[in-house]
Amino acid sequence: MEFDAVVLAGGGSTRFGGVDKALLVLDGVALLDRVLAATTGAASTVVVGPERGVGRPVDWTTEDPPSGGPVAGIAAGLAVGLAPTVVLLSCDLPWITADEVKLLVDGVGEHDGFGLLDTSGREQWLAAAYRRTALVEALKRIGDPRNKSVRRLFLGLDLAWSAPTRAADDVDSWADLDD
Repeated sequence: MEFDAVVLAGGGSTRFGGVDKALLVLDGVALLDRVLAATTGAASTVVVGPERGVGRPVDWTTEDPPSGGPVAGIAAGLAVGLAPTVVLLSCDLPWITADEVKLLVDGVGEHDGFGLLDTSGREQWLAAAYRRTALVEALKRIGDPRNKSVRRLFLGLDLAWSAPTRAADDVDSWADLDD
């Protein structure tokens, strides 16, 4: 099934002392490049955030206004591409692979979306595939996307979830980078 990828990489990385989390390196590869490697099967890939040097061609966009939060980033990223399914990923998922992205796309089925649970069992809305139409409608419902919560955006959508997997473990601290 054809899909587009939207990778959110515009956060302030405050827990890392202002270090750009997208460019943190694990096993010789920046976190952003690891996520981009998992999305090579996408019809289009857009990174929402400031342009950086990455290992493959992608489109770039920023939320309006900049620093408007992840929902504003989702709205900006959704403006790129036309595929009926959108894989939405944060840039801090170093263990996600193309196999998990395929699992996400295949898992949507009759649902509005299908996402990964991290190893603690937490739903990762930013490690999921969604029907484009469901995302568009969710954005319409909340109005101005600036500084809105991701939880609020996805409230009311019919979502299914994977079994817990390390692929959904995100990096929120230096300790999270330990293999």
